[in-house]
Amino acid sequence: MVIVVTGPTATGKSDLGIFLAKKLNGEIINADSTQIYKGMDICTNKIKDTCGIVHHLFDEKDLFENYTVFDFQRDAREKIDDILARGKVPILVGGTGLYINAALYDYKFEDKISKEYDGYSNDELYKMLLEVDPNTNIHLNNRVRVISALNYYNANGRPYSEKGKDKTLLYDTLFIGLTTDREVLYYKINQRVDKMAHEGLIDEAKNLYDLGIRTKAVMTPIGPKELFEYFDGKVTLEEAINDIKSKSRKYAKRQYTWFNHQMPLVWFRTNYEDFNKTCNEVLEYIKSNGHFE
Repeated sequence: MVIVVTGPTATGKSDLGIFLAKKLNGEIINADSTQIYKGMDICTNKIKDTCGIVHHLFDEKDLFENYTVFDFQRDAREKIDDILARGKVPILVGGTGLYINAALYDYKFEDKISKEYDGYSNDELYKMLLEVDPNTNIHLNNRVRVISALNYYNANGRPYSEKGKDKTLLYDTLFIGLTTDREVLYYKINQRVDKMAHEGLIDEAKNLYDLGIRTKAVMTPIGPKELFEYFDGKVTLEEAINDIKSKSRKYAKRQYTWFNHQMPLVWFRTNYEDFNKTCNEVLEYIKSNGHFE
């Protein structure tokens, strides 16, 4: 049995994952595309206290390394198989839905991105994708995924957005999603960004800025690139922080859209006043399905 704990940012995924790992003899596999990298602890909201639970695929890659969904699929499956072979429960925790599905479903990826699209802008590539896949939910600035979707269409003769309709699940899996009211979520996101700023987000980003690191690993998460604008003198610090909040809220909205279309999630409402209640509700659901004693 594999358990997935996912949902939009700021809903308590990491804490729930640890709770379940303690109760079910589990180990956690990171399913956040940015937390695989070293040196970005605050901006990726990397967990600080693992509470003695084994965590896999955190802090394993340098910021100059390119790590793709293909790489994650290979590494996550190795971890899942190893954890299961030792009689424990793999728990995938994170908000990168494509990574989760790539690990658990019979997805096939190219390990190299085609160079035939190098001369095209993001807008041009996105228009090409819309012509063959008008129902795509890939963001136009996610160049790697847009190209992957174009390659998928060229190889299979059908839209990438149709792929999920015939996908095969490779493991017996329970999909758990954490949610809350939109207004509450946005408030929690704003609070989180303020907390990150207080705990050293600006210094972390300044270090990356001074080192001149502008790799995919650094420019993908929300936080560093917005603060780079501040360091360049283009915006005030307040404007940069507000931009981080705004983009984080928009990202959460896109996460909901993706999850609702691509995952068979059972949703649980996050109780911020008594999170242990949420944890026990999820645990009871898992046990009621007969998977654990």
